[in-house]
Amino acid sequence: MLKIFTSFGEYLLLMKGIFAKPEKGRMYWLETMRQCAQIGVGSLPIIAIISLFIGAVTAVQFSYQLRSISLVPMWWMGSIVRKSMILELAPTLTALLIAGKVGSNIASELGTMRISEQIDAYEIMGVNTKSYLIGPKIFASMVMIPMLVVLSVFLGILGGWLAGLLGGFYSSSEYARGVTDAFKGYDIFIMFVKAFLFAYIISSISCYKGYLVEGGAVEIGVASTEAVVMSSIVVIVVNFVVAFLLL
Repeated sequence: MLKIFTSFGEYLLLMKGIFAKPEKGRMYWLETMRQCAQIGVGSLPIIAIISLFIGAVTAVQFSYQLRSISLVPMWWMGSIVRKSMILELAPTLTALLIAGKVGSNIASELGTMRISEQIDAYEIMGVNTKSYLIGPKIFASMVMIPMLVVLSVFLGILGGWLAGLLGGFYSSSEYARGVTDAFKGYDIFIMFVKAFLFAYIISSISCYKGYLVEGGAVEIGVASTEAVVMSSIVVIVVNFVVAFLLL
């Protein structure tokens, strides 16, 4: 129990250290853009493929269940897929995928810099390593991950439409009616709240695990695994809390 509080204190102190005035604004800007490309563009293919098929699977599963209930109109499928993607599937699945792909990369990158003494070299040169190495990663995550979530919603709805047409469950007009029926902007607000929180959780925990690693290659692997596991657990817990409080 004491170790948990100690680790949490180290985490808070590390996060406090990123709020510092940049020594060279251009250097920070270039690092932020590099992280945006790595986190956003690098994760685009896997997010696109999985979101498309998650939307399709959701449509197929619910259509199979609803077809046995004659009183339920099939145009409801558009509303079901839309709400499922916006409120739960897109933000949560995107966050878990990012935690596995990007979180491990961040922890490994910082861990390698730590054991190879690159971080020490930066500090000797007067660079605030917490701000320069961690700040851009967190900022880039909070910019790119919500964009990936929006893309995931769009592709999930598209996947539901394609699955319905291929399976003959409903027509395009029925699906479009369901997608637009009783749409609430508040659902989008909840989606973005989750996206921003998940982005901060994944990036900050991964940075914490990598930045403070000690030892060698084995410890880097352990830190990378712990970053993914801890980020995923916290994301699931926060997902429940946000849903419980806002819904």
